[in-house]
Amino acid sequence: MKSLLTTFCLAVATVAAGQLHISTPGLSLLLDAEKGSPLEYVYFGPKLSEADIPSVFASEAHTPAYPAYGVGGSPAYGQSYALAARHADGSLATDLRVESSAQTKAADGSVTTRVRMRDTLYPFFVDVCYLTHPDCDVVETWTEISHSEPSAVTLTEYPSLYLPVRRGNVWLSHISGAWGNEGSLNTELLKPGVKSIRNRDGIRNSQAAQAELMLSLDGKPDERSGRTIGAALCYSGNFDLSVNTDLSDRHKLIMGIDPANSAYSLATGETFATPVAAISWSDRGTSGVSRNFHRWGRRHRLSHPDEPRPVLLNSWEGIYFDVNEPVVEKMMQDIADMGGELFVLDDGWFGSKYPRDNDRQGLGDWVVDPRKLPDGIGGLVDSARDKGLRFGLWIEPEMVNSYSELYEAHPDWIIKAPGREPVYGRGGTQLVLDLGNPEVQQHVFDVFDNILTQYPGISYIKWDANMNLKDHGSQYLDADSQSHLLIEWHRGFEKVLKRIRAKYPDVAVQACASGGGRANWGILPYFDEFWVSDNTDPLQRVYMQWGTSYFFPAMTMAQHISASPCHATHRATPIKYRVDVAMSGRLGIELQPSQMTPYEREFCGKAIEVYKEIRPTVQLGDQYRLHSPYDGDGVAALMYVDEPRDHAVFFWYKTEDFHNHHYPRVTMDGLDPDKMYRVTELNAIDAKPLACEGKVFSGRYLMDNGLEMPYRHYPADTDLMSDYSSRVLRLDAINQ
Repeated sequence: MKSLLTTFCLAVATVAAGQLHISTPGLSLLLDAEKGSPLEYVYFGPKLSEADIPSVFASEAHTPAYPAYGVGGSPAYGQSYALAARHADGSLATDLRVESSAQTKAADGSVTTRVRMRDTLYPFFVDVCYLTHPDCDVVETWTEISHSEPSAVTLTEYPSLYLPVRRGNVWLSHISGAWGNEGSLNTELLKPGVKSIRNRDGIRNSQAAQAELMLSLDGKPDERSGRTIGAALCYSGNFDLSVNTDLSDRHKLIMGIDPANSAYSLATGETFATPVAAISWSDRGTSGVSRNFHRWGRRHRLSHPDEPRPVLLNSWEGIYFDVNEPVVEKMMQDIADMGGELFVLDDGWFGSKYPRDNDRQGLGDWVVDPRKLPDGIGGLVDSARDKGLRFGLWIEPEMVNSYSELYEAHPDWIIKAPGREPVYGRGGTQLVLDLGNPEVQQHVFDVFDNILTQYPGISYIKWDANMNLKDHGSQYLDADSQSHLLIEWHRGFEKVLKRIRAKYPDVAVQACASGGGRANWGILPYFDEFWVSDNTDPLQRVYMQWGTSYFFPAMTMAQHISASPCHATHRATPIKYRVDVAMSGRLGIELQPSQMTPYEREFCGKAIEVYKEIRPTVQLGDQYRLHSPYDGDGVAALMYVDEPRDHAVFFWYKTEDFHNHHYPRVTMDGLDPDKMYRVTELNAIDAKPLACEGKVFSGRYLMDNGLEMPYRHYPADTDLMSDYSSRVLRLDAINQ
């Protein structure tokens, strides 16, 4: 053990055997892994110096001792345990002690720490694992559970993370929502009791709640200051995030797969690996933790992390199911004329016996409807190429309608409780295919593979999932394995995604799931982005995109300019406000261009041209959330800064309009205090330029004072005046 620490641990000269220092450039995690003793948590926070580490171990370890992975049935851990199991002889008691620990360094500089624990009575093992990278301040952790008992061990609780957090004025931030209102930010003071955030959708897991949270250790959360812990479960299925505030002086943060109806029978010799949980820490408030997760995601988690996402037109809100070739051709020409780069044909293009004219039929029958597209998808791909566009297509391969040829051939492929009639979803006919079944996995892969093989010019797939799990039962699993349904479904889902990515690494894929149902780090290694919400109302999007950005970078967030009034809220908003809100993420359009006014088309065309210039900063830069819409001040502001701090983009949105209302002046962040920046307003509509237009300010001045934003627009054309004021500023460092 000592030699391993000498080679791989930064504090080797002063750390005793069994004392583990898990570190990144900005944070440290200390564990006491003394052989024959429980694995104990010692410290998690800002990076420790080598000189401090021995003293921290000496003063913090065993005073009192807190487990790094609690275990049910062991009296030392009281009510806040993580793992619970029923052993082969029926015993519910488990007592784990450290058997070994090691740290290994890979060629890319990442370090894996593995602590093996064994039960004091049974040949039952839990490996607690940690992974760090040398270029980001996030620690990944998971567990691997195995045994060699004479028969199966039943796992009834099996979280990925157990983290004690010192009690005090600690606040919880988490994301909740519903269809059309995803990404809503919630903050609350942690009080005695258990706060549990769960998802039991079965298929999608980020609409009602998201699998991420933050803990602000110095009182009410602040975007720019305060010690803050962030944690995210990287999993596509049901989850349970719990904070247990019991009689001790530590909150216990426990994150993992939701164990409800999911007892897992672990066979002798089998290893059960829990999903990765990622944790981070910052003293720059919630926005600081967000930047840590954004960098980690771009560098180690995302598909195509270095490729700016294209500007696209998606057909859904423009034509819905009314797909026909002349209309689609015209839409492609319109987006090409506005400077777009990609056209995506949404739902309604397929079906033979059961044509997809509505949401009641056709899912599963992925053949072109010749009535709508006589030249087929291939003709559209060729036409898009001729117009200088890439082409994308919508599919929903995990689902089936009862009115489909696929269902008629394979009724045994759906999820359905034994002996019961199926429970239907969307349209009264939609059902979920059982991805725990290898035949279904092959079918879902074939849907993707057949389309890309037949139409190799397709560069983008929009993958939807419009139904939750309404039935609990597998026609594939045997009677003793029915509680494995939810776990095996998501294992099968991941197997399919891995096969797809292996064969089609260059195809971009969007995760859509009744809107924002799949915003999670479990799916993003296989997808390029996710659809934030079916609600494209720009005012509500300010709030939804704010909350979603707590853990996800701008390049993952599909944000579209839609029609006014909005189809979801029926709120009318000006084109500038719609454009300015959508430009703060991956810009797209979701409407029928032929219904736009000439002014709107011209405005969008100019905005797309400008967006292409700022896209590297917005999509690949660091985000600084400056003033929250949730503060109730009537304004929201954020900005993006590139890594050299030479370019930045500042977004300012008015969210309320009252006469004689005074809005706060927002200071900026993330700039180089010693550089000088020239200010340029983008998408300007005022007859008179802003007072700061073209002026040069130091980064220090902008971060100390900000710039005054007029509360309203005063254009020459009074038709453009409205209560929806918004500003986008580009800041460019100048040579001195």
